[in-house]
Amino acid sequence: MTPQALKAAALALPGAALSIQWGDDRVYKVGGKMFAATDGAGSNLSLKVTDIAFEALTETGRARPAPYLAKSKGVRFDDASALDDAEVADWLKTAHALVSAKLTKAVKKELGLV
Repeated sequence: MTPQALKAAALALPGAALSIQWGDDRVYKVGGKMFAATDGAGSNLSLKVTDIAFEALTETGRARPAPYLAKSKGVRFDDASALDDAEVADWLKTAHALVSAKLTKAVKKELGLV
């Protein structure tokens, strides 16, 4: 997946926003909470996944626990360009949904998520 396609897929999700943090990292958030991130070049991808996906992706070696996010079931793909666009779009939707589910009702309403 190209950095441009990843950005488009992430920002197409309801209430999603892009923030540049930690130097030039691209951090995708919903309600101020991170659901995905890439380095400035978009060469890697870190995102929140389900418990089952975390185990499957890390045990098979497709991904590794994301630095600073492993505790919250975040994975990192070191080569985002090798990932399938449809698969990444699905992971982004899941990551967005996992993070959105924990937002307050007021924030969800403000973002049009309810």
